[in-house]
Amino acid sequence: MRIEIKNQETIREAARSFIQQMGNGHVFAFYGQMGAGKTTFIKAICEELGVEDVITSPTFAIVNEYTISHPASAAERASSSVFHFDFYRIKKLEEVYDMGYEDYFYSGALCFIEWPELIEELLPEDAKRITIAEQPDGSRIVTD
Repeated sequence: MRIEIKNQETIREAARSFIQQMGNGHVFAFYGQMGAGKTTFIKAICEELGVEDVITSPTFAIVNEYTISHPASAAERASSSVFHFDFYRIKKLEEVYDMGYEDYFYSGALCFIEWPELIEELLPEDAKRITIAEQPDGSRIVTD
């Protein structure tokens, strides 16, 4: 996968392309430097999936749950829930164990994870690793 986000105006198009290429995966770990656009891209993906909730960074809550209001089909996912994680503030893995990460990661629901490098050893084997890299011209390249 290689998707270019030329600017803010093309992010929804990039999100649609990402969704088309997701395959059967349900846990997506997003890597990228601070300010690379992880939260913004995940927000666009959720909006394209039909999430009508207010989508915000879960930096302080660690996880936000959203609902896909109008799933396109039963094949959309095992659940109409989307879990959006931000592990930036995690200090110890025990915090992740205490929140019951397994209930989320192995639920069959979509899981979008920011700062997965802080919990790398807990990611499911089949987690899709996605990198967002800012380019010198300000565009972003999304790769797996």
